[in-house]
Amino acid sequence: MKTKSIQIDRRKCQYCGKCASVCPKGVFGEKTGLFRKVVQIIKPQACIGCFSCLAVCPNQAITEIKHNFIL
Repeated sequence: MKTKSIQIDRRKCQYCGKCASVCPKGVFGEKTGLFRKVVQIIKPQACIGCFSCLAVCPNQAITEIKHNFIL
């Protein structure tokens, strides 16, 4: 059961591509918005929670989400 994942703040993303370049699972892709390109999570289920993307993002556009599951 996955307890951690990531999210991208599209207002902060400058589409530098650093997150995509370090992701071992190819979780990221691009989306062309009204004014600029942004990075989006295209394969959330592939994320292994290494958080390499979080460490390399120069704009702190990627954050960790912790999920609380009650069994």
